[in-house]
Amino acid sequence: MRKIVEYPQKILRKKAKVIKKADKIFLEEANQLKEILEKSENGAGLAGPQIGVSKRMFAIKNEDKVRVFLNPLIKKKIGKRVYPIIEKEDERKEYFLEGCLSFPNFFGRVKRWLEIEVEWQEVRGGALIKKNIVLKSFEAIVWQHERDHLDGILFIDHIRKDGGKFFKMEAGVMKKWKLKKGFNLI
Repeated sequence: MRKIVEYPQKILRKKAKVIKKADKIFLEEANQLKEILEKSENGAGLAGPQIGVSKRMFAIKNEDKVRVFLNPLIKKKIGKRVYPIIEKEDERKEYFLEGCLSFPNFFGRVKRWLEIEVEWQEVRGGALIKKNIVLKSFEAIVWQHERDHLDGILFIDHIRKDGGKFFKMEAGVMKKWKLKKGFNLI
């Protein structure tokens, strides 16, 4: 069984290959991707490169159901890129902190579109079938994060570019952290 690849492994910076057919090897890799995410306690998504498979696929977990998306595209970005904000039950607001299974215990504020139109493929009867939908809020954020992985783009790249805040969870406390030159976390 494959394991989650952690930064700075080179595969995380590599552009993944397009999936052209659903052969036995691919189906096994897609199944492992799904199983690893299902077992993850705090993962919302996982991309092929994050398990050492440089193929254009990712999985998203929604209410304990995991779905795999192949050759995903963002067709349209709706609105503008913002730092997502969470509204708490007591009406307090706070910035949404994005994390990544390849960066255990690190989180940051990342600008994302809160509504996107997407397209992907699924395997049906051995064939690749196109699908599309408009995603909003958390689903849109996760889709963008995982889609970035397929082009070797990491959430730390957005934090660096946009000047977002970066944090590390240490002993249950979120502490502000600096991204060193070259994206080193040490």
